[in-house]
Amino acid sequence: MKKFCCVMLALLPLTAFAYPIDVQKQLNGLSIDYNAYDTDSDIASIQVNNYGTTDATCKVVFNNGPEAPRTRTINVPAGKHTNATAKFTRTIIKMRINLSCTPK
Repeated sequence: MKKFCCVMLALLPLTAFAYPIDVQKQLNGLSIDYNAYDTDSDIASIQVNNYGTTDATCKVVFNNGPEAPRTRTINVPAGKHTNATAKFTRTIIKMRINLSCTPK
């Protein structure tokens, strides 16, 4: 029984499907912060937080390599947060996100 438990614990890291996420940002002087998540093996998401006093319009481009990039435009009110997600047809190996925000 102990050997079985050791084998199961050794295989546990093989079940994780996390992938690296690189975020390039252009905030134009706004007080913006973000949290990027690997929601599923083919879905990526980002939460954009606006800590400033000015509303912002953000363009988020999700790039998964060989597939066409997915572009999302979100409005982030002052003091609030907004989420953007993108689903791909293939499993994500590495996600690159470009975040560009401008004052509204």
